[in-house]
Amino acid sequence: MRRFLVLGVLALLGPLLLYSPAAPATESADKGVTIAYEADRRDAGFGDFAATVSMTLRNKAQSESRREMSIKVLEGGSGDDGDKSLIRFSKPGDIEGTTLLTHSRKIGNDDQWIFLPAVKRVKRISSTNRSGAFAGSEFAYEDLVNQEPDKYTYAWIRDEDLNDGPAFVVERVPVYDGSGYTRQVVWYDKAEYRIQRIEYYDRKNELLKTLNISGYEKYLGQHWRAREMVMVNHQTGKSTTLVWQDYKFATGLSEVDFNKNKLRNAR
Repeated sequence: MRRFLVLGVLALLGPLLLYSPAAPATESADKGVTIAYEADRRDAGFGDFAATVSMTLRNKAQSESRREMSIKVLEGGSGDDGDKSLIRFSKPGDIEGTTLLTHSRKIGNDDQWIFLPAVKRVKRISSTNRSGAFAGSEFAYEDLVNQEPDKYTYAWIRDEDLNDGPAFVVERVPVYDGSGYTRQVVWYDKAEYRIQRIEYYDRKNELLKTLNISGYEKYLGQHWRAREMVMVNHQTGKSTTLVWQDYKFATGLSEVDFNKNKLRNAR
């Protein structure tokens, strides 16, 4: 599922301190790039898909609130265009109709717009605001953009077991503008190159959040999609769980369905 100022000497040196002594920096970088691009290659060709998602928000006291939304995704084409996505809330009533449209770019800044039905306004999400929380969740706007591989530098850190299977552990550093993260540490399972976990480090290079992804199922004989994603904010004690259902591929989506001029009437 395809930009920023490095702050301080620690942020610059942190990735190097994590490398295995047996793996020189160039070897780590080459291996990290290879893993990231192989993961991207394996999911190429899905065309489009739609799904429904339940979002559960939990505060520090573990009180819960729930939201329902639909998601549509169109695979990027040639050139600089990455994937396009449309997220629309259907429940509860106070957020119904709120819609986020994302046009990801393979290189450079992505484009995002949000329609707020309460004020009947379409607002562009600027690159400086992409680290903000999406709809009160622990997912930032930038987390909802396809993580195009060219938008990061990479370093393989180590191999280790995760979720009863071997995994690659890769650090990636955003090279796009406005990121809220100095770096991310990503676990890819070795069997299928699926992302199992991501740790997000804030602008002070301190652990901010962890995303755990589980319940993968295969569609069209090739494309793996997760059932559950749990994002935990270690600094606030809050969390957000996404439960994905009703995946449908080859639904006939086209560029027209992701036109920002039709955002107010998206369904």
